[in-house]
Amino acid sequence: MSHRTLIRTKSAAALALTAGLLLAPVPSIAAAAPTTVVAPAAVDHSLHLTGAPNARDLGGYTTTDGKTVRSGLVLRSDALNALTADDLAKLVQLNVKTVEDLRTGYEQALEKDKIPAGATVYHRDVFGGSGDPLAIVDLGRAYKFMASDPAAYAAFKAVLLDIKNSPDPVLYHCTSGKDRTGFLSAVLLTILGVPRETVNEDFMLSNEYLAGEGGGSSVTGSIQSNTVEQAWLDSAFATANEKFGSFDNYVSQGLGLTSQDIADLKAKLLS
Repeated sequence: MSHRTLIRTKSAAALALTAGLLLAPVPSIAAAAPTTVVAPAAVDHSLHLTGAPNARDLGGYTTTDGKTVRSGLVLRSDALNALTADDLAKLVQLNVKTVEDLRTGYEQALEKDKIPAGATVYHRDVFGGSGDPLAIVDLGRAYKFMASDPAAYAAFKAVLLDIKNSPDPVLYHCTSGKDRTGFLSAVLLTILGVPRETVNEDFMLSNEYLAGEGGGSSVTGSIQSNTVEQAWLDSAFATANEKFGSFDNYVSQGLGLTSQDIADLKAKLLS
């Protein structure tokens, strides 16, 4: 059992104490329409970091208009607390200068990141900045929360603007790199024009990359667990659509991105 697994197992009970923080009522939604999940692409997106198995490059995907998401500019990951010296050297080699931490203050203290030399860390607490112990008993509800709560909007907007403005690669992560990181990745890829089937594929790859991590939380559906379900992502998109009328409105009214922000993101990240 890995050091990270031991820490997560011991902390599951403490984390569960504040699960209610995110179980407040959220907008009800109609059942999300079934979506297609395609088999994992042949492209290897993994960064092959020993201490962060879910670290990967968001580049290489094709948009509906035939463009390609540039590789080496946006990296997504699980927590960086278990990075080896070789892992850190690789991130330095990749020129990572900005690390966006989507976790709560409690999670940060529990699993303190190892940061590549020369990088700046920004704390973007998707769950509101309370810093209290946190666990999500029902991730289906948590995904709806991420698509409907101002704290999540602010965190995601800050990361997307940093990606737009940073001259160097940006790495963002949460604990397992699958829920907060997974939804943010889905939002960014959708903004860029990547088709939903491919967005689903990238989201579901967490199950493949975390398959050997075993253990995790004993609470089914917790952010401390190592799996994702397509229905969770579907519920987030459905919540955004219900609240704002469309994904485009979610981006402009919820996240507060301007048409120029979107144009700049596409200019930077697409080829």
